[in-house]
Amino acid sequence: MAEVLEFRVPTGSAQTLLVWGLEPEPGLEHSLFLAFSKFGLLYSVRAHRNAAVAGPGYYAVIKFYSAGDASRAQRTCNGQRLFQRSPLKVCVCTKQKGFQQQAFALNSNKCQELANHYLGFNGWSSRIITLQNVSGFDSENEELGRTLQKRSVKYLCAVEVTLPNHGVRTRGVALGEAEVEKSEDPLEFVTASRRAQKLAAGKALSSAFQKILLIVLENGKVAAEYNSTQEELTDSLTEEELKRLVQVNELSLDQHDLEEEVLSDLSFDDELPSWEMPSN
Repeated sequence: MAEVLEFRVPTGSAQTLLVWGLEPEPGLEHSLFLAFSKFGLLYSVRAHRNAAVAGPGYYAVIKFYSAGDASRAQRTCNGQRLFQRSPLKVCVCTKQKGFQQQAFALNSNKCQELANHYLGFNGWSSRIITLQNVSGFDSENEELGRTLQKRSVKYLCAVEVTLPNHGVRTRGVALGEAEVEKSEDPLEFVTASRRAQKLAAGKALSSAFQKILLIVLENGKVAAEYNSTQEELTDSLTEEELKRLVQVNELSLDQHDLEEEVLSDLSFDDELPSWEMPSN
């Protein structure tokens, strides 16, 4: 049976394993990752100390992107010692009735990780169509002649993702904003600008991936389709039309609920992601 995967944080009970009977040891989460990542790509591994009433030891919650991978891991690992002396108990989490967790969009790093796993490093590409400074000032404060203690820098970015082997091409548009802590410091302004650019590019990339569905077949092959339920007005525009809209700041963005971008992975010492940049 085929399984459909979206570029969203996995929330299904069938994708989540509960592991208990864990013995305390240094690097426990790393050991769990090595053991369970053999069955498929993992979203997260979290180990927790048992409640006092449950006695000493630890339990873990492991999230897979694929329910099929989680099921194989459960069947293989339940009752096995793996990396410790006593056997582990592994079960698929049961669904809680009446409780539906919101599925956030994956951040750009997780999107790339998922795409690389199922499509291959050469199975997709991305490029920046446009990246524009759309910063503005608080008009009320300007009218009053006040000196703003904090200013913000805003960039609007449009990114295109292409899956050449599947004939799929999508776009994402997003806004990145960063505060300028010391407005009189030129270096602070440059740093905030780079931060806003990287946030905008990362969010736009994530937005483009939201329009892609991965279909994992029983034989392990992967197909990809355009997710028309995520279609936006900007998808039908030409590149020139999109650039003009960005330049005059007429876009009204309905931002996806996005898993927090990991800024530590967007180092200010590095250049923007190695996508094709538009010429100015």
